[in-house]
Amino acid sequence: MVESIFHTHGDGLAHGHPGYELDHDHDQLTDHHGEDMTPEEQAELAERLWKLENVELKTVGVDIGSSTSHLMFAFVHLRRMADALSSRFIVVKREVLWRSPIQLTPYRSDNTIDTDELQLFIDQAYAEARLRRDQIDSGAVILTGEALKRTNAEAIAHLFASESGKFVCALAGHHMESALAAHGSGAVAFSRAQKQTILNVDIGGGTSKLALVRNGEILATAALEIGGRLIALDSEGRVERLEEAGRRACEAAGFEVRLGDRLEPTDQERLIDLWVSMLVALMNGTSVPRPELYERLLVTDPLPDHDPVDAITFSGGVAEYVYWREQESYRDLGAALGAELRLALTDGRVSTPVYNPGEGIRATVIGASQFTVQLSGSTISVSNSEVLPLRNLPVIYPRLDLSQDLATTEIAREIGDALRRMDVHDGEVAVALGLRWPGDPLYGRLRILAQGIAHAMEKSIGGGVPLVLLFDRDVGRTLGDILRRDLGVGSDIVSIDGMDLKEFDYVDIGEVVEPSHVVPVVIKSLLFAGR
Repeated sequence: MVESIFHTHGDGLAHGHPGYELDHDHDQLTDHHGEDMTPEEQAELAERLWKLENVELKTVGVDIGSSTSHLMFAFVHLRRMADALSSRFIVVKREVLWRSPIQLTPYRSDNTIDTDELQLFIDQAYAEARLRRDQIDSGAVILTGEALKRTNAEAIAHLFASESGKFVCALAGHHMESALAAHGSGAVAFSRAQKQTILNVDIGGGTSKLALVRNGEILATAALEIGGRLIALDSEGRVERLEEAGRRACEAAGFEVRLGDRLEPTDQERLIDLWVSMLVALMNGTSVPRPELYERLLVTDPLPDHDPVDAITFSGGVAEYVYWREQESYRDLGAALGAELRLALTDGRVSTPVYNPGEGIRATVIGASQFTVQLSGSTISVSNSEVLPLRNLPVIYPRLDLSQDLATTEIAREIGDALRRMDVHDGEVAVALGLRWPGDPLYGRLRILAQGIAHAMEKSIGGGVPLVLLFDRDVGRTLGDILRRDLGVGSDIVSIDGMDLKEFDYVDIGEVVEPSHVVPVVIKSLLFAGR
């Protein structure tokens, strides 16, 4: 359906400040003595009441990607959930304050990102937005794609983190970037609102990411080496940047190219046709041409077999060409790839309806962090208080229904799947395992859960990485004791409860506060439409 390309799905967020019925029986507010208050006192009390239920933040998102880097400043209004005494806030309004120009990610010849040029770009963005760093409440810095491969990528992320503890810094691998793009583009919110199964196709500079979304839940993600800036040209049409994946793709298309060579129009057309034929087959849910090449292009496991999807959405830099929001070429293959994909949507090669979820090149950076401070429950287990504080731990959220009787192997498998969704490998870094516990804390069921955790996190335990467990119910101490005393887990254990978490949260865990014996937890959430 050609027409459906231009359907835009809004975020559905409410706007404006909430009203308050401060007194149903009187025209004026009264204080606790029953005396009339002055208008000034009424206004002050109303403001205090509003601030108890509402939080307003200025946020910044920074996306450093394979092809481009950009910033977005936003105003975010959060309101406390309707549940009484809930500490959880939801986004009710998001307003973009300023979007930076799209800048090509600066690379040096020694395979590193030019931090000086990047810093200059950041400083100019603040100046042009007329914002100071101390006016920003929170933010997210995300490195993706080829930028993630550069040898100083992690140092850049931590540079931002050290500059401001308010920031979430994420080194997003293929699975995480696929999920971020699906959320940030609006595809997840669209799928939830329409109760449909959506395939979001995010095509960037280095890779194309696929996210299968059903009723607002991401079921699976995958990525393959198809991207608009795997080959970049100079002003004379000669190759000035050639990624290894681009070189291999050219060979698969039947020609060779080296730095300094001219990319002939016929060769470029053969390469684009090859890429688009792969993407069209994946979008239609049919067998791909040249499956041996498809296997070589994959950088993750392929999407599992699935029923036909209801619609397709696009995000990433190439989506700007697909949706005809961009026509200028940046001396790479992005414009040609987008134009051929757009043609495939209109000439019948793609049989599934295509919708515009709202965001393209800026999809990944839409997530901006907010602070939520919670206190743990008092039934916590901290085997070694010296391991605290812990900073910027990604929350790993396995899809476990613990109200059911589960086997140890099933628990371990779901935890492993959750680690892969966040592109985290067991034993490399500390993570926070988030779990919901329904029902009573029966020893037998808790022991099975503990065995599953110990099996899934075997490398972390063996390597001395702290084992961090966050529960919603009061089982933190019991679970920690089972791991340490019954199962003999020797690594440091931080097992706390009373937490309200979700995937894409990051947490800072402070030192134990005595005599209440609780720990403060700062939850930094990536915010997306519909979350």
